[in-house]
Amino acid sequence: MFRGLYTAASGMLSQQRRIEMMTNNIANANTPGYKADQASLRAFPEMLMHRIQKTTIPIEKKLTWRDRAYIGPLSTGVYVQELVPNFAQGDIRETGNNTDMAIVDGTGTSFFTVQNEAGDVRYTRNGHFTIDADGFLTTTDGLYVLDETGNRIQVGDEQFTVLEDGTITKNGEQIARLRIAYAENVQTLMKEGNGLFRAEQELPPAETYTIRQQHMERSNVDLSRAMTDMLSAYRAFEANQKILQAYDKSMDKAANEIGRLR
Repeated sequence: MFRGLYTAASGMLSQQRRIEMMTNNIANANTPGYKADQASLRAFPEMLMHRIQKTTIPIEKKLTWRDRAYIGPLSTGVYVQELVPNFAQGDIRETGNNTDMAIVDGTGTSFFTVQNEAGDVRYTRNGHFTIDADGFLTTTDGLYVLDETGNRIQVGDEQFTVLEDGTITKNGEQIARLRIAYAENVQTLMKEGNGLFRAEQELPPAETYTIRQQHMERSNVDLSRAMTDMLSAYRAFEANQKILQAYDKSMDKAANEIGRLR
């Protein structure tokens, strides 16, 4: 069996996963606060190849390294080690919607704190909020937005104001203050889908940030680069496919022509 079959096949699988990742990025190019994924490829351990010399070796003598000729390393293919989100801040655009909010920190390390149905805390950069039937501020998926004390924020209706420090006021009175969390190492956050991130430990409050009401952070997907990378991955997939076909033809000839009994 040709070793190159496995190398070409692993290359095809890696490029296929990259294409799936970039397709998902492009599909979420208009999702508020979405963070584009990046693929990290890693090579399998290389194999060190040697060739036995053509010298006559007595039967009782054991084969040593001096009896072998060094050929070189053999790569055994690559695989996608992990998908790493790019936390760079996306563009901020004005929406005119009173329930829309954007975190401006320049680093993408600050997050809104929300609570799911099970009561677990999650983090998001998607500030496209709404108000439920009970007057609570929620995400479009129904997760409650939390204040700095960890309680749900009840605003009643859209007639409220959010200050730059996250303080929510209504009729001149303070209702609550948004709980903005800070992640020192964003790569420790785990992506859960729908723009949500999970942390193993509760994140501390952020200190440096600005909240802009009636604004929303756009996705940080670069469409032109994503399309270019996708075409590159597709060409690499095709190249590995051609290699696989060449090996298949070689094996067919070896089995049906060279090794045929007459």
